[in-house]
Amino acid sequence: MNVLDPSEFDKQIQIKRPVADGGFDGAGSGEWIAVGDPVWASVQDMLPSRGERMAGGINVASRPARVRMYWRDDITPDMRFVMGDRIMEIVAGPAELGFREKLEFVVEDYKPAGNPA
Repeated sequence: MNVLDPSEFDKQIQIKRPVADGGFDGAGSGEWIAVGDPVWASVQDMLPSRGERMAGGINVASRPARVRMYWRDDITPDMRFVMGDRIMEIVAGPAELGFREKLEFVVEDYKPAGNPA
């Protein structure tokens, strides 16, 4: 049995879920609402190498990271994590670590579509 080490979770993140706009003209204009209080997590940026430009379909240029947290059963792949002003979309996971001890996700920084200029 693994011993959980609380010191590995050194960042607070907010979990958010999408809520669709129910109006007739609200297509694509929903909002993101918080799922409970912020949680403690580990956020580790992935280090790119030459062979990992497109590792498993994940674009390294988009700042991929691994997020680990204590086990929860209420997180789905359509949610996102917010850490300060950094918004991270879930691109893989959740993966169960241990027996309902921890979860791991692969995330990418969210950037709105269009020309940033």
